[in-house]
Amino acid sequence: MTRRALALIGVPTNSSGTVDGVALAPRVLRERGLPAALAARPGFTDLGDLALPQPRARRGPSGLLAEEALIEMIGHVAGAVRAARSGGRFPLLLGGDCPVILGALQALQAETAQPGLMFVDGHEDAWPPRLSPTGEAADCELGLALRLFDAELDGRLRAVLPRIRPEHVVALGPRDQDELAAAGVASLAGLRALVRPGELHSVDLAAATAGLPAPWWLHVDLDVLASTGFPAVDYPQPGGLTWAELGQITAAALAAPGCAGWSVCIYNPDLDPGRGAADAVVGYLTQAAGGLG
Repeated sequence: MTRRALALIGVPTNSSGTVDGVALAPRVLRERGLPAALAARPGFTDLGDLALPQPRARRGPSGLLAEEALIEMIGHVAGAVRAARSGGRFPLLLGGDCPVILGALQALQAETAQPGLMFVDGHEDAWPPRLSPTGEAADCELGLALRLFDAELDGRLRAVLPRIRPEHVVALGPRDQDELAAAGVASLAGLRALVRPGELHSVDLAAATAGLPAPWWLHVDLDVLASTGFPAVDYPQPGGLTWAELGQITAAALAAPGCAGWSVCIYNPDLDPGRGAADAVVGYLTQAAGGLG
């Protein structure tokens, strides 16, 4: 099996419009030895962290915090992913938070009109921006990529968004349906698959990925994990996956044909003073990357 050369790209962004919290994750994970652990892979390259503009923590014309910084981030990520893939490398985006997938999908859309997405997340992330309780783009990036809110968006943001089709999305692990229902926000419909944590045992991951158009992106939000096993997230919920379950899903996705890149987000070092959660993330990334074919 040919080994794909991994390219590590840090994206120190926080949709809250600050430079702390999840924006610190790439730096802290590097400090805990992630590049050295990945360096055992032939062809591994650490491309460093993207230089992103200073965000402003106020809602913009689309109803989202730090919209100017979001638009800039999408462009920077898209350029980095395109450059890595044109050089024959497999990009691993180290967030930051989940809107990094908007740049990744934009890059894939330069290769094909219909990219796919495997979305592994504890939330559906499709709140209408003006109804988002936080104002963070991390509440709604999947809805933005599906173009559910175009009529409400400022033209500058709308112009940089990718466009993916619901039937080209497999979502695994969301468990926020009660919160959405209480707020009167509809759950996502029409996806190729939307699998709750308790249903994962019945899912054929090979069949799910086989139905995605290539190239497709793998996104992992670490709040898909049970908060009891991984508390360093901003919005914990009851339930969730174990590290072993997440590792199995990730390994199956990375080994599947058509997987073009991988993002891992939502580790908050400010909630991890002892750095035990950081070490767990490094272990997960290293083990999963070891099976990247």
